Amino acid sequence: METTHFALMLVLGFVSGMRHALDPDHVAAVSTIVAEHRDLWRSSRIGAFWGVGHTVTLAAAGVIVLAFKLVIPDRLAAGFELAVGAMLVVLGGQILWRVARDRLHIHAHEHGGERHLHLHSHRHGPDHHHAHGGRYERRSLVVGMVHGLAGSAPLTVLVLSSMQSLAQGLLYLVMFGIGSIAGMVLISTLIGSPFAYTAWRFERANRVLRVLAGLASLGIGLAIIYEMGFRSGLWS
Repeated sequence: METTHFALMLVLGFVSGMRHALDPDHVAAVSTIVAEHRDLWRSSRIGAFWGVGHTVTLAAAGVIVLAFKLVIPDRLAAGFELAVGAMLVVLGGQILWRVARDRLHIHAHEHGGERHLHLHSHRHGPDHHHAHGGRYERRSLVVGMVHGLAGSAPLTVLVLSSMQSLAQGLLYLVMFGIGSIAGMVLISTLIGSPFAYTAWRFERANRVLRVLAGLASLGIGLAIIYEMGFRSGLWS
């Protein structure tokens, strides 16, 4: 009976991890990153890096909490959530700034030994697509790590209340992390599809999608900051 119960808990951990990846703040954060790409493979990698970062910090916090039977203070948990809100505001602001910058910005050119500047617009097509190496993967990793800290408080409370040993708790966290990686790879690929499709064919529609992703991230971030500010007593 105990073995069956534990097996069910592991399955529940995986399913809970996948569902956790679909939280609005997670989806909004990843959307602002995949919006900058034109291929689904890159979008899937970004989701995988988010999941790995999320799992690393979640597991680290879980090990400490489970090993020492600690409870994360409410004010600290609210602080983690505030960090997520601030990060979403920054991510949303960045993509909105890029949309405005890419529509009309300044290029420097040199002709006959004379250097000059002129305004250049990308609105008729993505003429200048620059590769950024692993920049966006690293950003996704950091974003996932911040989200992992914010999610550590409620998850470790659940694990502490339902698991009978440290080993069981750690296995649950591992399954939760694997589920969150799988869920985020799936959702980032699905979200990346319209961005990838419109980037090559419908530049105006792609710009609208990017603006919507930025506004969603900005709005959710501000809502989290507002809510957590009151919960932590910052606004009182």
